[in-house]
Amino acid sequence: MAVNIPGLISVIVFYMLILGIGILAAKKAVQSTTADVLVAGRNMGLIVSFFTMTATIVGGAYINGTAEIMASSGIVWTQGPIGYCIAFFIGGNVYAPRMRRAGYVTLFDPFQLKLGDRIGALMCIPQFLGDLFWTAAVLAALGSTVSIILDIDETISIISSACIAIFYTLLGGLWSVAYTDVVQLLCIAVGLLVSVPFAMTHPSVDFSRIESTWQGTVETTGIGSFIDIYGILLLGGIPWQVYFQRVLACKTPERARLASTVASAACFLFAIPAVLMGATGAAADWSQTAYNGTIPIPADKMSYILPLVLQYLCPLPVAIIGMGAIAAAVMSSADSIILSTASVFSKNIYLQMFRPTASDKETIWVVRIAVICAGALACLIAIGAETVYGLYVMCSDLMYVILFPQFTCVLFIEVTNGYGCLVGYFISVTLRILGGEPLIGLPVFLKFPFYSEKHGQNFPFRTLTVILSFIAIICVSKLTDFVFTEKYISQKWDKLGCSDPEYRKRLQKREAETQQQELMAARDKRETAKQQQELMEARFKQETARQQQELMEARALKENHAADPLPLDDSNEMLSSHL
Repeated sequence: MAVNIPGLISVIVFYMLILGIGILAAKKAVQSTTADVLVAGRNMGLIVSFFTMTATIVGGAYINGTAEIMASSGIVWTQGPIGYCIAFFIGGNVYAPRMRRAGYVTLFDPFQLKLGDRIGALMCIPQFLGDLFWTAAVLAALGSTVSIILDIDETISIISSACIAIFYTLLGGLWSVAYTDVVQLLCIAVGLLVSVPFAMTHPSVDFSRIESTWQGTVETTGIGSFIDIYGILLLGGIPWQVYFQRVLACKTPERARLASTVASAACFLFAIPAVLMGATGAAADWSQTAYNGTIPIPADKMSYILPLVLQYLCPLPVAIIGMGAIAAAVMSSADSIILSTASVFSKNIYLQMFRPTASDKETIWVVRIAVICAGALACLIAIGAETVYGLYVMCSDLMYVILFPQFTCVLFIEVTNGYGCLVGYFISVTLRILGGEPLIGLPVFLKFPFYSEKHGQNFPFRTLTVILSFIAIICVSKLTDFVFTEKYISQKWDKLGCSDPEYRKRLQKREAETQQQELMAARDKRETAKQQQELMEARFKQETARQQQELMEARALKENHAADPLPLDDSNEMLSSHL
């Protein structure tokens, strides 16, 4: 199979379009302050916020994964669309307003404000790993798609896509990412909607073949995993920096809430074409197509079901359009995640722990270096690792079992302190490792109830780990608070500061101060606008008075001329000199 030249040209044009938009959007960050780069100066409007929030989740892994699970396991196991839809709704209506009212820059600011810089930095570890392997997963998804449709080496596709995303992210930060997200989301919608009718009406497709299997089944042995996956999606989908970066960029908490709510519905709607493509792939008789691989498609090749449907069930122009949708989905997630990683490193590690007095210029250079490093490392993993999806799932687990209980307790339970969070962290990590993970070859050290050698863990041990983490955080925090404040243990041994009478109210104090600052800024803005309006009115009155004065002088001159006529030449000369 030769390289698809028309398709290659189309991809190059698409990439140049995205690059151009990213460069133009970078002009909005021309002041180059840290706030401009990381949270778009907190000036992001509702429409752009909605587009960029949706595009961040609706990435290559989301589209490809939804089609894959629908084709292989049925609709009942296609949990991602429902899970992320509800996660966005909960995040937008419960967590986002509080985060935005406090004016944080990253997800981990409340951790460091309340628990201290070191414990806050510890909480960044699962975020770094999750972002890194998420980026690698979506780049790998693009590489597989391009290699099938255009017959281009996966490595070239992965490197070129990452380079373009890194370049415009370097230039404009969140502004460039957000504005390219708008175009990319539109490309995703057009590409999928155009491709679905052609694929579903292909002569080889007969939906009666999946009449009894499209629903899927949840066996008794799979109930534990089924519950855990919903937990990972519903609750583990909340504490992601890539989402809260957009929340914190919104102009107001109300806009953050509204954008999240609308984006939750959009995430579900964008999954519908992917579900239909997956069902189409399962219903196709591949022997009637030009596909020359193993028939039926083996389980280890189901991750390629979407590019296979585009390649063999759609006309070439439609397949290219569909591939553009996947490329757009990948770049919309990759650029966001790379910037997310760089933001956390620069703000919560470099600035908070090593260089608190760093200038905006220095911080921005740290962000840029971190963007390059994060993108390059994700590229290497996407190219070389064969278990990227497994690592991504594992890190999603860590976000669920570690960060969700920590994040919730820090935000909403006043007594939470560093001792409780450290114990909860240790319990979460330990139990998750002991539970094993076959996707990355991690053996099972602790067999929970209903364990079997054939099916592995049949108990929802991840959810149990979250519950135990919550209990540990709250109980240990209350216990240490009691023994230090009542002086059963001398406060000189309180190395994490939970005996400080102000530590419970630190977040509320920050929220109140930020609200006061924003109110004062809004009032100053109104006063400045009022002063400018008054100045314009005064200038207008002065100009009007001047014109009236000149008119009166000209009229008086004319009347004097009528009363005392001069020779015509002298009269014209005087009037001209006056005017």
